[in-house]
Amino acid sequence: MWLKLYQGLFYLIQPIIWMRLLLRARFTTAYRKRWSERYGFCKKKVTPGGLVIHSVSVGETIAAIPLVKALQQAYPSLPITMTTMTPTGSERILSDLGSQVHHVYLPYDLPCAIHRFLDTLNPKLFIILETELWPTLITVLYQRKIPLIIANARLSERSAAGYQKIAPLMKSLLERLTLVAVQNEEDGKRFIQLGLKPSQIVVTGSIKFDIHLTPELKMKAVSLSKQWATDRLIWIASSTHEGEETLLLEAQRQLLQKHPDLLLILVPRHPERFSKVVNLVKKSHFNYIKRSSGDFPSSTVQVIIGDTMGELMLLYGIADLAFVGGSLVNHGGHNPLEPAAHAVPIIMGPHTFNFKDICTKLVLAQGLIQIADVASLVKTVDLWLINQNCRHEYGQNAMEVFHQNQGALKHLLSLLKPYLPEPPRDSHR
Repeated sequence: MWLKLYQGLFYLIQPIIWMRLLLRARFTTAYRKRWSERYGFCKKKVTPGGLVIHSVSVGETIAAIPLVKALQQAYPSLPITMTTMTPTGSERILSDLGSQVHHVYLPYDLPCAIHRFLDTLNPKLFIILETELWPTLITVLYQRKIPLIIANARLSERSAAGYQKIAPLMKSLLERLTLVAVQNEEDGKRFIQLGLKPSQIVVTGSIKFDIHLTPELKMKAVSLSKQWATDRLIWIASSTHEGEETLLLEAQRQLLQKHPDLLLILVPRHPERFSKVVNLVKKSHFNYIKRSSGDFPSSTVQVIIGDTMGELMLLYGIADLAFVGGSLVNHGGHNPLEPAAHAVPIIMGPHTFNFKDICTKLVLAQGLIQIADVASLVKTVDLWLINQNCRHEYGQNAMEVFHQNQGALKHLLSLLKPYLPEPPRDSHR
């Protein structure tokens, strides 16, 4: 009964969803396009009988890419379709994987759209990255006896508390999952409290530790560093949200009094906010350039606005230290492992519940410092700018945590094996 009510409500709010897409399209034109995919129309865009991997947006997509490449190596004839919900996730798939995989948007959680989508794809296995629990999708996959695995799953205290309010409904949904590969034991316990059976859970660690820096990326970072700032220190503030840029620009203003050559790379999380951040920087009277301009910063440029897609890992590679956003506001923080992979020391605000386990590891290893406000942010950045040895030590510690916790991807691949066709014997060649 509850599922019918949920589905009925979802049909009723479709006009609101269309209005929201159109509003977002004012800033990101991609939201105007490919609406048919959002209702399950994807014939001639996919190959049936393969594997579907869903990564809702950019962060999950970055984590999914090593998994996809490993699966392609082990199962070269297996068609893989990747789905996202956002244009930014879509762009990341196209830029990193191109035609190696099929890509469409995951349909809205409406019975007609989900049935249409699955009729077209008829997948052998469905994998969802992290924790996207769509009731209709889960139910229809269960009815069709298509295995559904939640990979790299996490469940924060806040999310678990929210789900507890509908605990009986969650229990009925979780029972329909084939397997949940959780990042840590705490996440596993929260799933069990919601009704998942212990036999449905495996702790694998986080596959976000299994990202790799390619030689091409490293060379590009060296080249860009020479072009931008051979004799200047750079700090990057990445994946920032509304309300954070004002605080970060105030920090930059204070830091410039002591470090007049300091360069800030400011990278908003969402592309639809690029123009707002440009206006904010302009109103704050900083000398700035946009990354999309292709210009090199002169000695008078104080801020570079990262308004391009798919370049964050490159920009981390030229930074001396990093602030990871979504953490000075109550969003929960973004992935600190990306700067850690470059041995860049990390600063985050107090709100890190999205990456609690990873941040705890980094803090204990002295690879990350958590700050509370602008004053403590300025103090920490200033310390690292003055003390090169301290800065490098924190960066090396962060990189060690990154390397020591790799291996989740290998564990996950072994869990997927029973649900996939036997790979050819020479697939490793």
